[in-house]
Amino acid sequence: MNKHTTQPTSPGPTDERALWVMLLALLSGFALSQAFRTTTAILAQGLTAEFGLSAQSLGAFAGLFGLSFGVAQLLMGVGLDLYGLRRTVLTAFPLAIAGSALSALAPGYAGLMAGQLLIGMGCSPAFLACTLFIARHFPADRFAFISGVAMGVGGLGLLFTGTPLAWLVQHGGWRTGYAVLAGLSALSWLLIYLRVHEPPLRAAPAAQETWGQALRGFAELLLLPHTWGILLLGMSGYAAFLSLRGLWLAPLLMDRFHLTLVDSGNVALALSLIALFAPGLSGRLDPGTAKRRPWIANASLLMAALFVALALLRQHTGASVALILLMGLLSGYGVLQYADVRASYPPALTGRALSAFTMAMFLGVALMQWFTGIVATWAAQRGTDPHTAVMLAIAGWLALASMGFRWLPESPLVAAKNP
Repeated sequence: MNKHTTQPTSPGPTDERALWVMLLALLSGFALSQAFRTTTAILAQGLTAEFGLSAQSLGAFAGLFGLSFGVAQLLMGVGLDLYGLRRTVLTAFPLAIAGSALSALAPGYAGLMAGQLLIGMGCSPAFLACTLFIARHFPADRFAFISGVAMGVGGLGLLFTGTPLAWLVQHGGWRTGYAVLAGLSALSWLLIYLRVHEPPLRAAPAAQETWGQALRGFAELLLLPHTWGILLLGMSGYAAFLSLRGLWLAPLLMDRFHLTLVDSGNVALALSLIALFAPGLSGRLDPGTAKRRPWIANASLLMAALFVALALLRQHTGASVALILLMGLLSGYGVLQYADVRASYPPALTGRALSAFTMAMFLGVALMQWFTGIVATWAAQRGTDPHTAVMLAIAGWLALASMGFRWLPESPLVAAKNP
C-alpha cells in the first residue's frame, strides 16, 4: 500500500486546479452515497405503510447499507491501492445504480434489502477514494482543511434527502425517490469516467502488494494497541449522527410533535445545510496533533449530552429542533478523527488505516441502526416512548465510546508530539 502514500510536493496553480476538478468529480459519488445513507428517515412512513414494517425491520433495512458498505470497505481499500481510484470507483458504483433501480421496483421487503445491499457495496469506495486522493496529491499540512471541505461538498447529498426528497415522496411516492437517485448516480458515474485521471505520483513507487499481503497488512494494523481506541470511537460518532439524520429524524418529529413529512424534510434540509459547512469549520479549528485527541473526546461527550437532552424534551418542538441543528454543527468534529488517523500511523500504513477507520464507521452505523430498531420495538412493547429510549441508547453508546477513546493507548507518533 505504501506505493501511494508518499506525499507529493505542493502542486503549482495549474496542477491544483486540475486536482480540484478531479476531486469534485469524485465528490459527486460521495454526495450520492450521502443521499443513499439518509433516505430511510424520509421514506420510512411510505415503506411502513406499503410493507407493514416494524421499527426493528426498518432499523435492519437502514443498517444494511452501513453493513454492506463497511464489509466491502476492506476489499475496496485494497482495490484502491492495487488498481487505482478511478478504476475501483468506476467498477463499484454501477452496483449502486442497479441497487437503486431494484429498490424502485421492489415488490416486497426482500427486494428492498437486496437493493440496499447493492447500494452499500457500490457506494463503499466513494469517500475513501476522495480521502486517499487528498492524502496522495495535496500537501500534508492542508489535509484536515481540504478533507473538511470535501465532507462539506459531499454533504450536498444530504440536502436532496431533506425537503426535495420529502416533496418527491409526498407527490410521487417513495419509489420515485429511488428512481431519481438511480438517474443521478448514472450521471455521477459518467462525470467520474470523463474527468478523473489520476496524476502521476511524485515519488518512485514501491513494489506492488498482492491481495494476500494487503489483507495481512490490515490484520497487522489491528495488532497495534492504539488502533482499538480509534476504531471504537470511529464506530460511534458518525453512527450516532447518521442514526438520527438517516433513520429517526422524521419519525421522531412526526410521531412526537405531529409535523408533516414536508415539515420534517425542512428540518432535515436545515440540518443538512449546517452539516455542509460543519466539517470545513472543524478543519479550520483543528488544534493540531498534540491537542486534537482531547478535542475529539470532549466533542463526542458533548454530543452524548445533546442526545440525552433530546430524549427528555418531549413537549418542546422548537427546543428539540434547535438541539437537532446544534448536533449538525457539532458533527463536524468527525473530520478531526480522520486527521487523527492520518497522524497516528506512518505513511506506509496511511491508506489501510483510513480504510479500516472508514470500515469501522459504517459497521458502527449498521450496528447502531439495527440496535436502535430493537430498542424502539422493545420500548413500544412496554408502553414507553420509543424515541426517548432510542435517544438515550445512542447517548449511552457515545459516552462509553468517548471514555474508551480517552483511556485506551494513543499512537506513539501522536504521543511524541504532546508537550
